Amino acid sequence: MIPVVALVGRPNVGKSTLFNRLTRTRDALVADFPGLTRDRKYGRAYLAGYEFIVVDTGGIDGTEEGIETKMAEQSLAAIEEADVVLFLTDARAGLTAADLAIAQHLRSRDKVTFVVANKVDGIDADSACAEFWSLGLGEVYQMAAAQGRGVTNMIDYALTPYAEAMGIVRDEEEQGDVVEREYTEEEAEAEQARLQSLPIKLAIIGKPNVGKSTLTNRILGEERVVVYDEPGTTRDSIYIPMEREGREYILIDTAGVRRRSKVHEVIEKFSVIKTLKAVEDSNVVLLIIDAREGIAEQDLGLLGFALNAGRALVIAVNKWDGIDQNIKDRVKSELDRRLGFIDFARIHFISALHGTGVGHLYESIEEAYDSATRRVSTSMLTRIMQMSQDDHQPPLVNGRRVKLKYAHAGGYNPPIVVVHGNQVTKLPDSYKRYMMNYFRRSLNVVGTPIQLRFHEGANPFEGRGEKLTLSQERRRKRATSHIRDRKK
Repeated sequence: MIPVVALVGRPNVGKSTLFNRLTRTRDALVADFPGLTRDRKYGRAYLAGYEFIVVDTGGIDGTEEGIETKMAEQSLAAIEEADVVLFLTDARAGLTAADLAIAQHLRSRDKVTFVVANKVDGIDADSACAEFWSLGLGEVYQMAAAQGRGVTNMIDYALTPYAEAMGIVRDEEEQGDVVEREYTEEEAEAEQARLQSLPIKLAIIGKPNVGKSTLTNRILGEERVVVYDEPGTTRDSIYIPMEREGREYILIDTAGVRRRSKVHEVIEKFSVIKTLKAVEDSNVVLLIIDAREGIAEQDLGLLGFALNAGRALVIAVNKWDGIDQNIKDRVKSELDRRLGFIDFARIHFISALHGTGVGHLYESIEEAYDSATRRVSTSMLTRIMQMSQDDHQPPLVNGRRVKLKYAHAGGYNPPIVVVHGNQVTKLPDSYKRYMMNYFRRSLNVVGTPIQLRFHEGANPFEGRGEKLTLSQERRRKRATSHIRDRKK
């Protein structure tokens, strides 16, 4: 499972700077999640051969009161859920009382923690960082996040022990250089058969109090929840096998169905990291939206992460019963306006409490999964690519027409279409979106995003010098001398 790295520290030590640098290493979505009282940032990163989720927890200084305490509690909740904690300090400011308070909390938790002294550029780093050893959290790693100095080595240093312990294999190639291989027809058929034989992993996600627990209970039945209501760590989702009409499912429960007395209220309220991990491990995401509140920024953040992960998607608007028709019309209008970019996803209007419309969710879930794992031949994809090109020619790039050669499947769940040609990586985003929509309509893909990858065709003459025959060399010399004579 993808590891989670939490950036922890008092305000203004460089957590946001490091977060931005890490998430830029891969052209990833960076989404803001409101949490309880304010935004917290979550993003996907790829660095030092590892893919991971990075969390900017916000500043903690140990003096929080009132509403500030809630903000600090959410940051501490993120620490509980993380696999690796990077404790950032400011080498220029030195050791502070807030650093000591945070270190005391981290020492009390059984967490893999690394002390990172930031802003070491332009100072005597060894002398400035010496006092941070007194925190009692092990070696102090020196870094300058603003300049990027030491960032890659620091991530390698922090993640390698965890990866080795968990059996995670480092990807030695840079992600941008990875080429999706072309499936043979036999391999594609075997892969589709394998995916179809597996249970559908379904993650039910949504913001707090949207009805995730109620829907989980409705799907499983109250007695089933008790069976799986076992104590566990706050960052572990519960995987519940179930079957419906001969189709096997694994329900990934992020709603916190466990003994309430065993779990801290704030962590139980909304475990964002647990949700993100569930999305990564799922095949289909069921996003629950509260009809009474409409679409919140938090909903869009979760939606963005699911799309960025390439997961099949079904949307359920809950608490639909009992609201006025005018409100229903307003909610539908808002859905059309704000979710127009995911017109491929089915939207259901349900009542988890009373069971209205819940049964129809399965049809869309299975439809989305089947679309995400359907086999499409290279000849079919190439034909669709050529049709898109005939209907709307690619633009000129540097005075030359982009040439599309062929397309093939590069993966499933999400479906990946790899397009080969000349200058295809220089295609404008508008034409890439046109092609993606053309593939979706032609293949009748429902409930899942399609990812397009573009690969340049290799030039067989690139890097080779011109080799002339003996007679060609003589003619060139005669022509050269003739030109010189005319200039005299």
